[in-house]
Amino acid sequence: MTRKNDILDIYTKEVESIREAGLFKGEAPFISPQGARVTMEDGRELLCMCANNYLGLGDSPRLIEAAKRTYDEKGFGVASVRFICGTQDIHKKLEAKISGFLGTDDTILYSSCFDANGGLFETILTAQDAVISDELNHASIIDGVRLCKAKRYRYKNNDMEDLETQLQAADAAGARIKLIATDGVFSMDGIICNLKGICDLADKYNALVMVDDSHAVGFVGKHGRGTPEYCGVEGRVDIITGTLGKALGGASGGYTSGRKEIIDLLRQRSRPYLFSNSLAPAIAGASIEMFNMLEESTQLRDHLEEITAYYRKELTENGFDIIPGTHPCVPVMLYEEKLAVAYAKKMMEKGVYVVAFSYPVVPKGKARIRTQVCASHTKEDIDFIVKCFKETRDEIGR
Repeated sequence: MTRKNDILDIYTKEVESIREAGLFKGEAPFISPQGARVTMEDGRELLCMCANNYLGLGDSPRLIEAAKRTYDEKGFGVASVRFICGTQDIHKKLEAKISGFLGTDDTILYSSCFDANGGLFETILTAQDAVISDELNHASIIDGVRLCKAKRYRYKNNDMEDLETQLQAADAAGARIKLIATDGVFSMDGIICNLKGICDLADKYNALVMVDDSHAVGFVGKHGRGTPEYCGVEGRVDIITGTLGKALGGASGGYTSGRKEIIDLLRQRSRPYLFSNSLAPAIAGASIEMFNMLEESTQLRDHLEEITAYYRKELTENGFDIIPGTHPCVPVMLYEEKLAVAYAKKMMEKGVYVVAFSYPVVPKGKARIRTQVCASHTKEDIDFIVKCFKETRDEIGR
């Protein structure tokens, strides 16, 4: 019989092997609000270039004030799940706001988008059905699919020919329901999915379409309504999942939005919804105010689009290997894990908060510094980070 100390030693050795391979993921706490710049515990101020804070709303005074008002009006928490006594009027108002913004029938809130994806597939699919998933989908989609009994098919990233092959295979196997699942934006690469191609194939093969648009809603598309707007397929996507924890204020909370029939069933059977506390009132109240801001003006997403294009141009012209595109997720490809760690350390020393991305977040041999532009960044900020990248390259020698 293995002793407890021997068991714990197994875990210790595994962490040590992760560290030796250059894959260890540490934390660098800061003491300020999230913003274009953050203040570290030692007092240093760093330019933050790795946050999902796309619209720069993490420290928005307007959202902070809305949250404070909600604390006064609705309390700290509801201490319940939705169907018992955890639904306040602001939860329903926020769901209506999201539906109106996305142009969907209805919306259901979750504690996170990870929960939204985790509670989706097992609720709407059975062993008679099939889910066809992009190979680069987010971990939450992968885990959600694992929970369901549907037959699983995987297609090559953004490859419509392979997707059609998998749809044909699902038909041949007699699938009752076919659901295509994809990220709206593959955030490790900054690639926007070919949603029009997906919807066209879904129409051809009578399949449902599910999109996780966490890295798009609020700023992708002319009005920030996400990849369906960007790809011209609004109204053709059956299920949209997303988060309030990135562009939409940067706090927490997630949602599933889409066809009424699907949302109705999720309210009755989705386990993370039925067995997790309701979204905190202050987040719901501030999120309603955030959608008001998005409906008033596209100024933030317009600036983000402009400054992202400038950043991508500067990196390319200075010889850095980036994945082409328009999204503010801009990975600087280094490939070697230890090299990426060395770059991140140097950049932090120079005043730029970035992180090395390596396995299992990205495939082995595909390490990178995934930089992310926010609407709170300026042209001067972009010039500074490019300068730091160039200095780091010169100092490291590659």
